[in-house]
Amino acid sequence: MGGALLEEADKLLSKGLHPIRIANGFEAACDVATKQLTAISDVVDVSEEDAKKKDNILFRTAKTTLSSKIVNRFHDQMAQIAVDAVLSVVDWERRDVNFDHIKVDGKVGGTLEDTQLVKGIVLDKEFSHPQMPKTMEDVKLALLTCAFEPPKPKTKHNIDVKDAETYMNLYEREQNYFKEMVQKCKDSGANVVMCQWGFDDEANHLLYQSGLPAVRWVGGVELELLAIATGSRIIPRFSELAPEKLGKCGRIRTLEFGTTKDRMMVVEDCPNSNAVTVFIRGGNQMVVDEARRSLHDAICVVRNLIRDNRVVYGGGSAEIACAQKVKDAADEIPGLEQYAYRAFASALEATPIALAENSGLSPIEELARVRKAQVDESNPHLGVDCLQKGTMNMKDQGVFETLIGKTQQFLLATQVVKMILKIDDVIQPGEM
Repeated sequence: MGGALLEEADKLLSKGLHPIRIANGFEAACDVATKQLTAISDVVDVSEEDAKKKDNILFRTAKTTLSSKIVNRFHDQMAQIAVDAVLSVVDWERRDVNFDHIKVDGKVGGTLEDTQLVKGIVLDKEFSHPQMPKTMEDVKLALLTCAFEPPKPKTKHNIDVKDAETYMNLYEREQNYFKEMVQKCKDSGANVVMCQWGFDDEANHLLYQSGLPAVRWVGGVELELLAIATGSRIIPRFSELAPEKLGKCGRIRTLEFGTTKDRMMVVEDCPNSNAVTVFIRGGNQMVVDEARRSLHDAICVVRNLIRDNRVVYGGGSAEIACAQKVKDAADEIPGLEQYAYRAFASALEATPIALAENSGLSPIEELARVRKAQVDESNPHLGVDCLQKGTMNMKDQGVFETLIGKTQQFLLATQVVKMILKIDDVIQPGEM
C-alpha cells in the first residue's frame, strides 16, 4: 500500500502540487478511511468458552494468517500451537496477553512437524557436569549473578610461588573459597543452582561431589523469566543466599535430540507463571527463522483478536468500501486536497487489483464488478472471489482480518509516505 501511495504522490507532484499539501491530504483521507473501517467492522464471539471449542474463531484466524507462509504444509498444527500458546497466558478479565510469558525458541534438526508447545521455559543449556542427574523433581532453585571463583583484587598483582608448600597453601585457600560457596548454596536449601557466569572445572567437580546440580552461562533475559516464573530472587552475592530467596518448580528435565549431542533443559510446573515456550525444529537455520517469524505473526493476530474482537472482511472488500467513502468525501472538499483524497482512494484499490491479478482474473473487470456490487447491494463485505467459490461475500467465505491490524496498515503506510514526501533533496556522496 505504501508503494501505491508513493506512485499516486509522484503523479500529483508532476502536476505541480506541493508535497506538504499532498501529505496533509493523505493524512485526512486516511482518517476518513479508518473511520469507515470501524463503521463496516463486525464483532465476532471471542470468549473463554468459545476458545475451548475445537474449530474456534481464534484457530481459523491463525490458520488464515499462516496459509501464505513457509509453514503452510503444517498450518493446522502451527495454528493450534499459536492459539494454545496465547490461551495459556491470556488474562480474560483484562482481555490482554503478556508476551513476556511466551518464548519462541528454535533449534536446527528434525522437521517442522516436530515443532511443539512446551508448558514451561526451555533453556538452550545443560547441567554443567555430564554425570549430574538429567531430571530433578521438587526443585528449589537459586539464581546467581555472582561467579563461582575466588575474589580478585581490583589492582594489578603478581603472586610468586617459590616452593611446593606455598603452592599447596594457595591451592587449599582456593579450595576453601569454593567449598564455602557450595556450602552456602546447600545451607540455603537449594538443590539446583543456575549461574549467569561460568565456573572452572575445579568448582564444577566440587558441585558434582556435593550433589548440587548446576547450570552455567544462563543469559540475563532467561534469568529474569525464571525469576518471574519460579518466584525466585536474583542473588548478586553468596552472602545474601537465604531460603526465602529461592524459587520453586515441579521439575527440571533435559531434552535430547536424536543421535546428535544437542541437549536443552525444560523448567516445568512453575507456581507463579503459566509461561510457555514454542520450540521450533527445522532442517536448517533459514527454515527455523522463517517458522519463528510466521508463528510470531500468528500469535500477534490471535492476541489482537482477543484484545479487540472486531474484524473486517478480506478479499479487498474493506479497501474498496473505504476507497468509495474517500471518493465521496473528496467531492465535498473545495481545495486542492481533493486530488490527494482521490489519489489515496486509487492507492487503496491497488490491493484488490493485486488479489485479482494473482488469482488469474482480469484485475480491472473484477474491481469494477465488485465495486458495482457493493454500491448496488449496499454491502461492504463483497470482495474478490480469489478461490472461485461462487460468492463474492467474504463473510460467507470466512475471509477476515482484525480491525486493529487493518487500521495499523493504513496508518503506517500513510505515515511512511508522509515522511518520504517531506524530504526536500537527497545529496549523493559524489555531490558533496
